Order: sequence, then C-alpha cells, then structure tokens
Amino acid sequence: MEKIICGIQQMGIGVPNVAEAWKWYRKFFGVNVKVFEEAAEAPLMTRYTGGVVHSRTATLALSMEGGGGFEIWQFTSRPTEKATFNIQLGDYGLYSCKIKSRNVAKSYAYFKANGATIIGELHKNPAGKETFFAQDPNGNIFQIVEGRGYFSETGHDSNCGGVAGSIICVSDIEKALPLYKDILGYTTVDYDVTDNFEDLASLPGGSGKFRRVLLSHKDARKGPFARLLGPTEIELVQSIERTDCKKIFENRFWGDWGFIHLCFDVQGMNLLQQECESKGFPFTVDSSDTFDMGEAGGRFSYIEDPDGTWIEFVETHKVPIMKKWGWYINLKNKKPGKHLPNWMLKVMGMNKVKD
Repeated sequence: MEKIICGIQQMGIGVPNVAEAWKWYRKFFGVNVKVFEEAAEAPLMTRYTGGVVHSRTATLALSMEGGGGFEIWQFTSRPTEKATFNIQLGDYGLYSCKIKSRNVAKSYAYFKANGATIIGELHKNPAGKETFFAQDPNGNIFQIVEGRGYFSETGHDSNCGGVAGSIICVSDIEKALPLYKDILGYTTVDYDVTDNFEDLASLPGGSGKFRRVLLSHKDARKGPFARLLGPTEIELVQSIERTDCKKIFENRFWGDWGFIHLCFDVQGMNLLQQECESKGFPFTVDSSDTFDMGEAGGRFSYIEDPDGTWIEFVETHKVPIMKKWGWYINLKNKKPGKHLPNWMLKVMGMNKVKD
C-alpha cells in the first residue's frame, strides 16, 4: 500500500453550542448533510486535555457542493474556553477556514443581505481572485474564496460549498513547508509574496507586513471520498514585523473555542507515520486500530506543525451512507486510491438536514 492524502476531511471547530453553530453554517455555507452525530468521552486525547478524560458531543457535516466538512465540537464535561487574548493575524495556528464559492461577489451580497458579520470589503488576493472574510456568531473567521472544483450543484442561495483549505499562521514558513508541501502534497506554489495587503488589512492585526505562501496540489486527490472532498489550498502566513505572536491555543485544551484541527482523510497510515517521523513530525496521538465513533469508525492520529498546530489524519474504515436503511460501507479492504462511485456519494446527500 502507498501513502495517499485523499483530501481535507474536515475542519474541527470548537463551539459552545453545536446546534446553534450548525444552524448558522447551514444558512451561510450550505453545510447541511449530517454524516454522524455522537456524544462520548475522548480518552485518547488526554495529552491535550490536561491529562483528564473529557466528554464531548460532535457532529460531522458536509456540503454536496463538495469540499471538506465541519466537525462541530462541544465539550459536555466542562465549559468551552475562549482564548485569553485577542487573536491577531500572525498568531500561530489555524487562523481562518477557507470556504469555496461559485461566485464570490454573489456570496458577499448574500452574507451582507442576511446580516452576517463581514470583515472589511470584497477584495482581490495576490493572485487577482475575489475574496472576503466573515465571522460566525462565535467570532471564528472564514475566508470565502473562488472554488477550484465542485462535486454537485445544490443551488444554495449563498453560492458556497464546503471547506476549501485554511490560512495557517506560522513563525517560519521555511520550517513549515516540509509538512505542508512535502508530506501533505501541496506542491504547487501559487504565490509567495511579502508586503502589506489590502485584503488582509481589516483583519485584527492585519495591517502589518506579512509573507504569504499559497499552496495547492497539481494532481487530483485519490481515494474513496476524494471527488467529494475536492481540491483545496493551504495559505501559510508569517508576520514580518510582530514580535509578540502567541499560539492561538496557548494554555487551552484541544476542543476549546475556535478552529481545533485540520483533518485529512488518508490511506496507508503506517507509511504516513514512517514519513512523518523521518521528517520530524512524529504522531503524538494514535488510535492504532479501528476507533469506533458509533456511526463511523477508523484509525486516527495527530501530529503538530512546527508551531504546535494540530493536524489530524483519519483512515476511514466504516462510514454511514444511509443510516435509516442501515447502509454502511466498509472501506478496510478496498483498493487504495480507488474512488467510490459518484452515485454512492450522492446518496449521502439524502441525509440533508432541512431548516
């Protein structure tokens, strides 16, 4: 078996109330297909939860437009804690979640008309493509970007789809590239620029000088869900002027308020583990075998980027296609790199939650 990065499976988002957050995400992003919902303890994550086993509830939701999903995550055994400082651009970690749009200008108009909190105005990024930033009711910052590809057309009023990538702030881009470029396969550099940027200026701390490297992948991803997860991008941002940058999750637990982890769907976990270790990114958490999440199962692991940002890997073994029919698919013995047929993926869209 080879190591395969199949795509971004989901962005983990810590929230104080899953139901309220997901309703907002359905309205503005169309992320309305429920893959699973589960309440349980997280015993394997005590390394990042103060050595104590905590309970949580989590919902995995997707958009049939394509793109990664959201794992919307809420502690049930303790309050979900906010950062103790005002997060600014340049602070280390998952700063913003990128959302794909079929028409960024139309998305901007929809967000504005429906009362979303927009940061700044509609701008063009260094590649000349339209983009804007918006905040959810919990203060998490999303960047709406021109989509690189779609799975199906849902006709959602916002013109948006699922997760298209992330802005990740780092202390040293050169130290981060071996992970994001080499291991995760974002080998195409769309731009590498250092300046003051109009499209970032309205963000908290965004008026300074930054180096920005936008990475994408030239070849289409392979694997069971790759056509649904689609093409994505990673934008590494490094502050040139700030000397007071902090880790976004400094002195907080995994699962607290904000973007918790960026999760990749993978195949060949053992080979991936060997590669990560050889390049200085050892697994810090590893479920080792099938981890049962009730309606889904697989092996999961975590690594940290050079600044401690959590990257999750999931090798999916079991997933519900249509729960009410008792239809689950076992992927454990499927040929690596093979796509599930489109019709099977589209059946998952029948798990749509309507408001």
